[in-house]
Parts: sequence; C-alpha cells; structure tokens
Amino acid sequence: MIRLAANLSMLFQEHAFLDRFAAAAGAGFRGVEYLFPYAHSPEALRTALDENGVEQVLFNLPPGDWEAGERGLASLPGREAEFRDAVIEGLRYAEALDCPSVHAMAGLLPENADGEVREAHHATFLANLRFAAGEAAKAGRDLLIEPINTRDMPGYFLSRQDQALSVLEAVGSDNLRLQFDLYHCQIMEGDLIRHLEWLLPHIGHVQIAGVPERHEPDIGEVHYPAVLERLAALGYRGWVGCEYRPAAGTRDGLGWGRDYGLQP
Repeated sequence: MIRLAANLSMLFQEHAFLDRFAAAAGAGFRGVEYLFPYAHSPEALRTALDENGVEQVLFNLPPGDWEAGERGLASLPGREAEFRDAVIEGLRYAEALDCPSVHAMAGLLPENADGEVREAHHATFLANLRFAAGEAAKAGRDLLIEPINTRDMPGYFLSRQDQALSVLEAVGSDNLRLQFDLYHCQIMEGDLIRHLEWLLPHIGHVQIAGVPERHEPDIGEVHYPAVLERLAALGYRGWVGCEYRPAAGTRDGLGWGRDYGLQP
C-alpha cells in the first residue's frame, strides 16, 4: 500500500506554515514532511501534528547557512563541530515529533574541485555519517542520505545512486539508509523501476515529483502509476513524500492522488 506524505515546504503554500498541517489532513494526507522545523518550537509542531492526526515522517538536519546558499554540512571539511551540533539539534526535534528519520544533507563542493578536494569531502562525509548514525541509533531513528541532481543543485557532493550505495556500505550502519527521490534519479540516471528493484533493501524513504518541471506527478515524462505499482509490489511499506511544486493551487492538482486516498 502506498502511503503519501505532503511536503509542507512545497505544498499548501496558500496557507501559513502551521496551517498547512490542517490543509494536508483535509486533503487526505496522513503524513507530513518538510525541509526544516527549526523556525518553530517542537511544542508548536507537536500540537499541529496531534490536532490534525498526521504523522511527522521526515525533515532535514540543520544545513548551515541556507540563505547564503549552503546546502548541508556533512561533507564539509573543517565544519565537523557544527555538523555534530546540527545532529544533536535535529535529533532533539525528531524525538519531540516522534519522527522516524532525519536527512543529513551532504553539502556543496567548491567550484572546480580537484580529486584531492573531492577525496577530502568523501572522507569527511564518511566520518560525519558514522557519528550521526551512531547518535541516531541511540535515539531510535534512521539517518538518511539523498542523491540530488546537479541541474537543480550544481556542485552537490552526492548526486548518483551508486555513489550513495558505496557510502552506505563504507559506513556500515544498519540505520543509515537511502532517501530515494525518483525526480532526482530520473534526471541523473533514469531507469527508475530497475533502480527501485536494485536499491530497495537500502531505501528508507521515497519522494516523487513530475519531471522535468517538478510539478504534480501526473505532469511530465514519468508514468508514476507504473512506478508506484512496482514499488508496492516490491513490498515497500514506508512513506512516499510528495515533494513537488504545484502547477496551480495545491488542492486543484491533487486529482492524480485519488487512487492513493487523496481528496482534491
């Protein structure tokens, strides 16, 4: 069974952030995710979840200076102490919100990075993930990493599925898993169903969006009914995050989700 979670950073922007929980529940979503919770207290977010009967399924660890263009800390040499503080803060929110998974964004490579710089980022990434996975395990949470396409996020350190799998294997933590975004994978690699079949044992969370414009899943080049049917047949029981930008109003574009319990 496919369980859909609304990404509240992208969906229901017609509403103030804390009002999006009610909007998502009213549209039939039973789970929510978003980029970051840190602008709001854990208590306010917990109340929004409880009052609307939705589960918190995912958010990102603090990413550094997002407004200045930073996109994560996990692979950045010299920022290890800041990353460790981010892990502690993210897990504090995860405990308060009963959120099963948090995503550690890898961060950006410097422009024109050479092999030595890339290797330094790789070594830092592995060391930081070992620490973060250990702390997450103590808290009963999974830690996720996500390949992100380099068209939307040029210079992002982690961009391909085989690269992510090699990281998972090198770190070797049972609770370090893959955040598999079909949108990013389609842009970088395609062959989505075969990737799902290959990577399913490592997948902790799935996200979807139409390609190439990142609108509703029924807009663009990916035939999501077939992909989601295969995902369910493979036995995936996690959440599928709807991380797309509505082409118009959010409710107006939810017709694609009727078969999965959504209510346009």
